[in-house]
Amino acid sequence: MLENLSNSLQKALDRLRGKGKLTEDDVQAAMREVRLALLAADVNVKVVKQFVDRVRDRAIGQEVQRSLTPAQQVVKIVHEELTDLMGGSQERLRMASQPPTVVLLVGLQGAGKTTTAAKLALSFRQHQHRPLLVAADVYRPAAVHQLEVLGRQIDVPVFSLGTEADPVDIAVRGRAEALRQGADVVIVDTAGRLHIDDQLMGELERIREAVHPEEILLVVDAMTGQDAVQVAETFHQRLGLTGVILTKLDGDTRGGAALSVRATTGCPIKFVGLGEKIEPLEPFHPDRLASRILGMGDVLSLIERAQQALDLDKAQEMEQKLRSAQFTLDDFREQLQQVRKLGPIDQIIKMLPGVGKIKGLENVQVDERRLRRIDAIISSMTPAERRDPSLMNASRRRRVALGSGVTVREVNQVLNQFEQMRQMMKHFTGLGKRWGRRGALQALKEFPQLPGGEGLANLPLGPGSMGADGASSGVARPRRHPAGKKKKRR
Repeated sequence: MLENLSNSLQKALDRLRGKGKLTEDDVQAAMREVRLALLAADVNVKVVKQFVDRVRDRAIGQEVQRSLTPAQQVVKIVHEELTDLMGGSQERLRMASQPPTVVLLVGLQGAGKTTTAAKLALSFRQHQHRPLLVAADVYRPAAVHQLEVLGRQIDVPVFSLGTEADPVDIAVRGRAEALRQGADVVIVDTAGRLHIDDQLMGELERIREAVHPEEILLVVDAMTGQDAVQVAETFHQRLGLTGVILTKLDGDTRGGAALSVRATTGCPIKFVGLGEKIEPLEPFHPDRLASRILGMGDVLSLIERAQQALDLDKAQEMEQKLRSAQFTLDDFREQLQQVRKLGPIDQIIKMLPGVGKIKGLENVQVDERRLRRIDAIISSMTPAERRDPSLMNASRRRRVALGSGVTVREVNQVLNQFEQMRQMMKHFTGLGKRWGRRGALQALKEFPQLPGGEGLANLPLGPGSMGADGASSGVARPRRHPAGKKKKRR
């Protein structure tokens, strides 16, 4: 998410960190690089100028000069100004005092309105609401059918009158159907165009006047850059937008829309969509995105995602097994499945503060195929073998390799990685007994001395160890002697 902008800003600010005292020239040089980074990210020129001027004025002021750590103070100023640029704080959806709450989704064709409608409905349902989807896009081929299919996937009812009815009538009757069914949220998926025209705007204005929505949300493809800002301005002038949903923010996007749309239109970004899977939309938190951009991580979002995805009972059961040293390959596989529920692992790693600065993890990528092969390898073992991996002799390893469609070498890697993990768990629990609450902290200090724990960069995450080539990572190799020198026999 916004990796190019993040890397550029971090490099510009890192040059200040080694200085005990900042001069005006130091700040000016850093601000030039910040300005170039923002312009390269397709941020609006006026927005860039205002942002850089505010940061420069504060960075040269007394609050930095009197600080014991001027460079850190500048980073803090940049974080605060980035947060303010994107809206300052999270903007929540407005709910009707008398249900149902009507949410009108608008935007150009191809922005992902239909998929976003399903994601938004899933978000409402997770918060104990009863949403109803209304298919009012009668122009795009198969748009109604697509929404009906998505509705069945997430178990949310869809109201439609086919492709011959008037969209305004569909919206009105959809709201009436929500009252009849007891739904408290109505999400209207409207038609889009390849460009903005009067016919599109006139139809949307009639729908707005007919159903009086509490929220009019513009769905914008974040990859369109400055065009997204122009689209938002036009829709806002005609319809009076209450918010924006940015889609494809995890794609190859430069981030200009995320940083510009609030400053140029005044419309808050309320949600962001990541990926093509039907998963709940992420609420937009300006301060958290600013932290991610500056490499500070996003622990709060990670905690919220874990609370939604992980099973607390299973986590407590796993803790008991670790304390009693009964951790098996079945548990190892279950842990992998639990972690994968959080989302792409490389995204999760980047939510941890400072991970991007660890050598070997700057551009970590996790091959999901490798994780699936680990699951297949463990599934090919017998229950006895999963409980006691020491039973895995050479013939059993060959059998498991054939059964899971991998090489014996990959089976060996999985067993080695499991054993390393079990040894680390024993060390952590041992420290817990010796040190009490300080055990985890002490274990982290001793991490490089743990078996197989030569550093975070050796975890099975990079292309070399989790890739399709099957190369090993953290697995002991025989020491090679220099060419021409053979080990003498005694």
